[in-house]
Amino acid sequence: MTQTLLIELLTEELPPKALAKLGKAFADGIVNGLKSRDFLEADSVATAYATPRRLAVSITKVRATSPDKSIREKVLPVSVALDANGNGTPPLAKKLAALGFPNLTVADLERAQDGKAESFFYTYTAAGSALQAGLQAALEDSVAKLPIPKVMSYQRPDGATVQFVRPAHALVALHGDAVLPLTLLGLTGTNVTEGHRFLTAPGKRAVTIADADAYAATLKEQGKVLASVEERKEQIRAELLAKAGADKVLMPEALLDEVAALVEWPVVYECKFEEEFLAVPQECLILTMQTNQKYFALTDTNGKLRSRFLIVSNIATDTPAAIIDGNERVVRPRLSDAKFFFEQDKKKTLESRLPLLKNVVYHNKLGTQAERSERVTALAGAIAAKLGADVALTERAARLSKADLLTDMVGEFPELQGIMGTYYARNDGEKEDVALAASEHYQPRFAGDALPSTVTGTAVALADKLETLVGIWAIGLQPTGDKDPFALRRHALGVLRMLIEKRLSLSISGLLADAAKQFTNVAGFKDPSADVAAFMFDRLRGILRERGFSVNEIEAVVAQNPDRLDDIVQRLEAVQAFAALPESASLAAANKRITNILKKNEEALAAVGEHGVNVALLKDAAEVNLNAAVVRVLPEIDAAFNQGDFAGTLKTLAQLKNEVDAFFNDVMVMAEDVALRNNRLALLSSLHGMMNRVADISKLAV
Repeated sequence: MTQTLLIELLTEELPPKALAKLGKAFADGIVNGLKSRDFLEADSVATAYATPRRLAVSITKVRATSPDKSIREKVLPVSVALDANGNGTPPLAKKLAALGFPNLTVADLERAQDGKAESFFYTYTAAGSALQAGLQAALEDSVAKLPIPKVMSYQRPDGATVQFVRPAHALVALHGDAVLPLTLLGLTGTNVTEGHRFLTAPGKRAVTIADADAYAATLKEQGKVLASVEERKEQIRAELLAKAGADKVLMPEALLDEVAALVEWPVVYECKFEEEFLAVPQECLILTMQTNQKYFALTDTNGKLRSRFLIVSNIATDTPAAIIDGNERVVRPRLSDAKFFFEQDKKKTLESRLPLLKNVVYHNKLGTQAERSERVTALAGAIAAKLGADVALTERAARLSKADLLTDMVGEFPELQGIMGTYYARNDGEKEDVALAASEHYQPRFAGDALPSTVTGTAVALADKLETLVGIWAIGLQPTGDKDPFALRRHALGVLRMLIEKRLSLSISGLLADAAKQFTNVAGFKDPSADVAAFMFDRLRGILRERGFSVNEIEAVVAQNPDRLDDIVQRLEAVQAFAALPESASLAAANKRITNILKKNEEALAAVGEHGVNVALLKDAAEVNLNAAVVRVLPEIDAAFNQGDFAGTLKTLAQLKNEVDAFFNDVMVMAEDVALRNNRLALLSSLHGMMNRVADISKLAV
């Protein structure tokens, strides 16, 4: 017989940022413990619940008793179990007693081959165990393994000291409608929990759960508690959107998650602040509302911040004036601080702050932020020159890009670095490209983030990321496993995205070489460019896979170690189109064969040199025809390639299929005649170069 199981642990307020992980781990631990003990059906379904004051899980189709099991136990090797007369030995009797079968004889045992020797086995049926015993162990294991941020010690009413994430007050344990008298943290299982702390009367908070299936509904109806994190989150989202009306509500998922972990019965109210605060950069106001107060800011349809905001309360009331007034009073000093910081910061120019960068250590092996700023400035200028941009303007932008690190606003809100630099640069009268570069040089900050909009910002962004990659790698702090404290993966992806999506005609080796030059004054510096390039190509493969290209298609292009990436997507699209042609498989296989032949005969090819194919030495019809075909299509391939028509270049190769197939069917490349052999190698070398101009199509061969 199976029924739904419910376990709930009622506690004091749990840490909101850890609630989701705690809820999942609590549920998973119990489910896995019961599954390993064979109490669950194949189609049992577990539902995890978590609120600020409880962790819970319900599991359908849980057995009251685990099934009997047939167990085949190895007893002893025959050589040990029997004496010379075939009688049982003392070790056999001792082993049987230890297994709990002291009355068994040799005749009761199965004799079977065990590897190279024979052993005795005994098969018996082990009776299933009761749910309470298995669940007790599973519950204890789950709680012991919870990812608790910080363990708290507290004293139970009986005087015992207990350790847990927060004091626990009740344990609900139901199998169907039957209470399981489990014990945990000094508590014994019951069917009684507590409702909402504020929305239920003090003497009427006890909520009796009639049976496990009624848990969520009973808590909602009688206790004013939404037990599901996701249900609370979606209710908050819906109410925020409804209250926002025509405005847009800013509700990052992380903030929604945290607020859903702070309330058991979410209610959204509207609050306001004074219009004068809108003179402060809205990013500052939004950040302080989200970070410090967990409020949701509103903007108009153009993205301009409104002076009203939304809060999520844990109290439903028809007279919320006190709640609204209280939250408006709380936010006002925060906004006043932001306004004060902004006004004070504007009194000093960014340029006047630059000398103070000498007092900020970037890394003890790489110097100060001032020294880093000079490296980035020089590198940005070199990149700007290659892009045909204004070098002086770019260097100005790079030099000022880190100055806002020394402002009060960024000191209070590090997340605003760059953003505030743009505001302060505009206030200082800097050119718009310089102002934008202060924030844009951090872009892209994450997957899907926008790229810098200006060529100046692009040059500074490339310089900033390349300087970090080369410098940090050189001092041995490259990523290892999951550890990447300097976000080198993100920096590499940022560089690659800019090169690819902006189609910049910059060479990777040239960029890394320019970056390495900036460290000539750093003691013990060893150029890591080769390793950084390999690291970047690994990231490149990932980017291209996300764009939908196959592994073979990517390798066809990346295996050639392209130094520029401005046309890599176009090359891949051409390879993809070529791979769909009926001739592609045969040509890819032939190209792979040619590659192997040429690798084994590099010395012979070197001897042929620049003389190329000697038409007079072409004897067999197949090699004559192949050479003629190569000569015929070469101008067409050259024209298509020079125009950047990579698809046309590869498509033209399809014309060679019959001649290539005939050559390998009819011609012996490695002829005994050295001159004949070398001439055929020269023909294959010419064909190979033409076939691999866009990509190494041999990588398409399965």
